[in-house]
Amino acid sequence: MNDITRPVPVVRLRVPTEADAREWHRVFDDPDVMEFHGGPAPLAEYEELTARQRAHAAELGFCLWTMLDADDEVIGFTGAQPWPHTSFGPVGEIEIGWRLGRAHWGRGYVTAAAHATLERVRAAGVPTVVAMVDARNDRSTAVARRLGMELEETFLTPVGKREAYRFRLRLDRP
Repeated sequence: MNDITRPVPVVRLRVPTEADAREWHRVFDDPDVMEFHGGPAPLAEYEELTARQRAHAAELGFCLWTMLDADDEVIGFTGAQPWPHTSFGPVGEIEIGWRLGRAHWGRGYVTAAAHATLERVRAAGVPTVVAMVDARNDRSTAVARRLGMELEETFLTPVGKREAYRFRLRLDRP
């Protein structure tokens, strides 16, 4: 089915709760989901990540939101945050990102939620967002392109020396 005729799925975004750390851990505890993110992560990483996102939401008005389907099941996250690294990449910029549980791939959830993210980030006054994508991750590359993002740079990651892409989208233009 092509993207033009596919119905937009129902997806709701919320600021991650403390309980969402366990849900993110459960949904992402899959080697396929974490293939481009260093493999499955311990619960403590999600506890720190969701706490950081609650702080971003309070301070910035945006974060990596928990993504819920029509049945209010946690299926992943999408949103934006300040680039979390200081030693490489787009230091000081806002990165849009997404991660989805394997059982929900191919249904349009990420694209729908990422469009909602762009509107929320634009409303918060962010002029530009970037997306950092492993070059082997065809699914995420496709989402970035569906969002209208332009490939800005190809680079090697500092850890693992893998090829990656930086996409950019200007939000301050019509």
